[in-house]
Formats: sequence, structure tokens, C-alpha cells
Amino acid sequence: MTLEIEVVSLFPAMLDGPLAESIPGRIQEHGLVSIRTHDLREWGLGRHRSVDDAPYGGGAGMILRPEPVAAALDALRRPESMAILLDPVGEVFRQARAADLATRSHLILVCPRYEGVDERIRSLVDLELSIGDYVLTGGELPALVVIDAVIRLLPGAIEEASTLEESFSDGLLEYPQYTRPAVFRGMDVPSILTSGDHGAVARWRRAQAEERTRTRRPDLAADD
Repeated sequence: MTLEIEVVSLFPAMLDGPLAESIPGRIQEHGLVSIRTHDLREWGLGRHRSVDDAPYGGGAGMILRPEPVAAALDALRRPESMAILLDPVGEVFRQARAADLATRSHLILVCPRYEGVDERIRSLVDLELSIGDYVLTGGELPALVVIDAVIRLLPGAIEEASTLEESFSDGLLEYPQYTRPAVFRGMDVPSILTSGDHGAVARWRRAQAEERTRTRRPDLAADD
């Protein structure tokens, strides 16, 4: 089954380039995912294809109007679709959510701009996602983050073993990794990794992952 992703944005060119490169590009070439970008102004209002207006009650900036977003969703949505608004007040995007979205068949990502969205837009979507506690100029970069995290989890996208032990796959940060040379500027590769004892290596990696999580991300350790 091919995962289909629609992205609604005022600046679709911001997504087209990154999605054509590296692993995302290869995943699309292999037919595992189909990603289509749409200019929100296709559903804009009037001769000028307007999508925004000044906020009621005053204030700086412009607010995304509900009508263009509603029209876009009406045009793209299917019974199996999940419509997602990228927004700072949304659920913080985590690996578990990426895994959930990778099981879906049709995603619609809405990328806001300006000072925010008309509150009524939230009633039109199934989920709101935030990629962190900071503000960006629009939803395009968060959309890229979500897409990249999701499509690499699709069966056949990358080597399955690559996703099993990486950070957040089991609630832990990934253990330290080493490659050649064995000694670099006086720093040695831990001898356990060259011992040939696979059981000992597995136990060492688990202990290192737990310690790294406790010291660097105690919030994750607290969730256990």
C-alpha cells in the first residue's frame, strides 16, 4: 500500500526541493509514498485569491481565514484521510505519533502562515501537531519534519534494523556509536565493542542508552 500525503501551503516550493533529495526522494521513487503539494491560493477568495484578513479585536499581523482551508480540505479529503494542522499549540510530535501516522493511508498537512489561524479552522482537522516550543514563520518546515519522520518508517523504506535501536524507538536515546579509526586523538573505541561478545555488547549498549537518557533527557526517563 502506498501512503499518500497532501501538503497545503502558500509556499509549496519550500517543500518540493527537500522532498526530492536523499532518502525521501528514493522512497518516492520506490512507490512507497506519494507526496503532492498544493498552493492554498488555489482556494483563495476573490480576484486576488485572498487567504488572510486582519484579526477581530485588533492586533498585529494577519490571520489565516477559514474558508480557503475548508475548501482545500473539502477537495482533498476522503473517508480514510487524517487532516493535520501544523501549529505551535498542537500535540508535541514524537516518535510514537510518527509510527502511528506511518500506518495511515492518506494524510493532509495544512501549513499555516502569518500570525496564526482563525480558531474555527481547528474544528476542520483531526489532529494538531507542534514540532517544539518555538515559533517559525510557517508550517512548511514542521511539515517536512513530520513527513521525513513518517516515511522512513514505512515498510521497505530503509533497512528495518536501522529503526529498531535508534533514539526514541523504545523511549531511550540511542547508545554511543563508533567506527574507524580505533584511536582518534587519544580517544579509544570501548574495548567491549571489539571483543566479539555479542551478548556483552548488547548489554553495554542498553546500559549506555539508559544512562544517556537519564543524564541528557531526564524527561524521557521520567516517562518510563
